Amino acid sequence: MRRRLIQSTLAVVLVVIAVFGVSLVIVETRTITNSAQERVESEAVRLASIVDSRIIAAENVNADVLRNPVSKTQYAEIRVPGRVPIEIGTKPQGDVIRSTQRGEEGETVTVEEPRSSVTREVGRTLLVIALVALLAVIAAVLLAVRQANRLTSPLTDLAETAERLGSGDPRPRHKRYGVPELDRVADVLDSSAERIGRMLTAERRLAADASHQLRTPLTALSMRLEEITLTDDPDTVKEEANVALTQVERLTDVVERLLTNSRDPRTGSAVSFDLDEVIQQQLAEWRPAYRNVGRAIVSSGKRHLKAVGTPGAVAQVLAALIENSLMHGGGTVALRTRVTGNQAVIEVTDEGPGVSADLGARIFERAISGRNSTGIGLAVARDLAEADGGRLELLQSQPPVFGLFLSRTHPARRTDEEPTVR
Repeated sequence: MRRRLIQSTLAVVLVVIAVFGVSLVIVETRTITNSAQERVESEAVRLASIVDSRIIAAENVNADVLRNPVSKTQYAEIRVPGRVPIEIGTKPQGDVIRSTQRGEEGETVTVEEPRSSVTREVGRTLLVIALVALLAVIAAVLLAVRQANRLTSPLTDLAETAERLGSGDPRPRHKRYGVPELDRVADVLDSSAERIGRMLTAERRLAADASHQLRTPLTALSMRLEEITLTDDPDTVKEEANVALTQVERLTDVVERLLTNSRDPRTGSAVSFDLDEVIQQQLAEWRPAYRNVGRAIVSSGKRHLKAVGTPGAVAQVLAALIENSLMHGGGTVALRTRVTGNQAVIEVTDEGPGVSADLGARIFERAISGRNSTGIGLAVARDLAEADGGRLELLQSQPPVFGLFLSRTHPARRTDEEPTVR
């Protein structure tokens, strides 16, 4: 492309030089030729006038008197009736420019000039025109190279950016070139890079969330299956199998919820449900794990509370809090329900050391952890709570108290019940 730009620019300049240069050469040649002819005619008229004035004044007419007005490149011949012809200068050979004038006293003045002088003058003019044309060509080449570099260098950069995007590097360059069309392409590539970056981030986040969220139900499910293999009591086997089926359903719900949130975290299917059912389900799932480490998990507070949300999401939030207490807390873990205003609150607390002061509210940020953990669980839990219009907060640091706030009234119904202002 660079070579084509230079060649096309140079071709345009050469065409312009050819058209205007040839026209200029023709015009200048005619102008110089006409100027030489006029010069010779003017010289002949002047000599005839001088001769007439001297004849009238009865003065002598000779070569010495007439030599000074005549140019060195010209030849003049004066013929006066009854006198010897007077010659001034050297008679030129070859092609000449000639002019003959007849005076009032009957004399004839002929002035000649060699055409070679005109040719030399035309040659000098052509040389000047050729030099100007050469300078124009050089300037055109330099301008074409500059323009080609200005266009090809950005195109090379854009090609490298596109190749970098294809290789999985979505960092935008935010580089512009001062050419609207190229800047538009750069804008599109940067927007694509940012979009790809967001998609890759979402995919990595989904993978991390899935790894974290699926670990707990899979661990609980494996514990149930182990208990089934260690017992011969049919009633125990049936009970554990039912719990395992419930955990499988919850595992399916976890997967669906993660996929839904990865596409649009605002597409929660909030319904009114019984908090006691979700809490009892979590107690049943986590008691074996707490029993194995010599700890207990209990519930208290207001019973038969109704809340608006997604039961599976609320169960995942509680599971994250209970697992967090199991890994980082100590003593008995207590789930307590209460009501504040139009919200149902589930508090999760334990007897451990709690959250250090330097973490505070940052405990819900991703990759923030007080100990050697992933720092994902609480972040995912807060996202799940907010997706259904609730919120998850750290109410107290030491001992740790986490509060899950859920609405007790469906948003649509609350809107319908609001008075209309007229």
